[in-house]
Amino acid sequence: MIEFERFILKNGLTVLIHYDSTTPFVVINTLYNVGAKDENPKQTGFAHLFEHLMFGGSINIPEYDIPLQNAGGENNAFTNNDFTNYYLTIPKTNLETGLWLESDRMLSLAFTQKSLEVQKKVVIEEFKQRYLNQPYGDVSHLIRNMAYTIHPYQWPTIGKDISHIEKATLNDVKQFFFNHYAPNNAILSLAGNITKDEVKPLIEKWFGNIPLRTIKKRSIPKEPIQTEKHILTVKRNVAASAIFKVFHMSDRHSRQYYTTDLISDILSSGKSSRLYQHLVKEKQLFTNINAYISGSIDPGLFTIEGILNENIKPEEAEKAIDMELQEISQGNFTEKELTKVKNKFEANYIFSNYDLEERALNLAYYELLGDANLINNEINKYCQVSKNDILDVAQKLFTPENASVLYYIAEK
Repeated sequence: MIEFERFILKNGLTVLIHYDSTTPFVVINTLYNVGAKDENPKQTGFAHLFEHLMFGGSINIPEYDIPLQNAGGENNAFTNNDFTNYYLTIPKTNLETGLWLESDRMLSLAFTQKSLEVQKKVVIEEFKQRYLNQPYGDVSHLIRNMAYTIHPYQWPTIGKDISHIEKATLNDVKQFFFNHYAPNNAILSLAGNITKDEVKPLIEKWFGNIPLRTIKKRSIPKEPIQTEKHILTVKRNVAASAIFKVFHMSDRHSRQYYTTDLISDILSSGKSSRLYQHLVKEKQLFTNINAYISGSIDPGLFTIEGILNENIKPEEAEKAIDMELQEISQGNFTEKELTKVKNKFEANYIFSNYDLEERALNLAYYELLGDANLINNEINKYCQVSKNDILDVAQKLFTPENASVLYYIAEK
């Protein structure tokens, strides 16, 4: 049981406090309810750009990293399609320094042209290195654009096109900040050797006077049900051909989410799993193959991806994948397999929450989903999944019309 206390400031900031007496450190995790799905389709990549801008100086603090490092702290951040998360770890004795740093950049960034240009260059270089110049780097763009027609999951966090970042103006980023970055659109989660009584006055001191803002209303179109199979073939300068096959799945709040996650584990969790044993070792169609879910809050994607052995045609490989999926849909798996992946999830989940940073993040994430106490119910939800649940979800999930397939062919 991960215990916590919650309070909400007058400006709408939700605060979670988790006490752990075994550590001299405190993690300060700030989650903003804004991700790539909140972007203008003609100005994508802004949520990720802001992840970088938030380290480029705030209204009263020219450099974020120097005072944090002087206080013995370290930090990082990440962005996805649903939210943006910032976290720092600092000795408890310097807790107030961490709160000062986080509150100032929630209040306002410095918004200088110099900072914008520096961070634009960093993001543009990341776009080039990870998505344009890296083998298989454009897969996410291709798959998302094929699977989604109107939902903003159709572009990855880095953005649709590099030109969107290149053209970003200071006014554009100011508008994005004040539309989304606010205490009433954030969750502040603290974990460490601290109590609510000792930290609440400090949080009120540093965050209490930040004005709440009018948050841009989220209006995200619902993706229509896919009614026909999508297939795309591309040729690229890569060492080996590959296949990527995705299916539309449920949203994060659905009971089916847990079932779908366990299906991916039955298929692909470790070298004893079905896909590896049957398609890599026995049939030798692939050098490597994996199945996983996107984990997104809105309806996401179930993905199977594999690197083909030489001279294997993608159509042959896809047929073999479909046969494995059919086995699941027909119930040709054992209770032992299901129990095994449940046990593995439970062990991994418990182990991950030993980490202080992970606890702080997860509390904020589950609060975003509706209630931080959901963190204590996840294992039960996975354990409740039955074989019949697997059958029901698999039969609806693995249909031809629900699939999008990318044949990624190595140029000879």
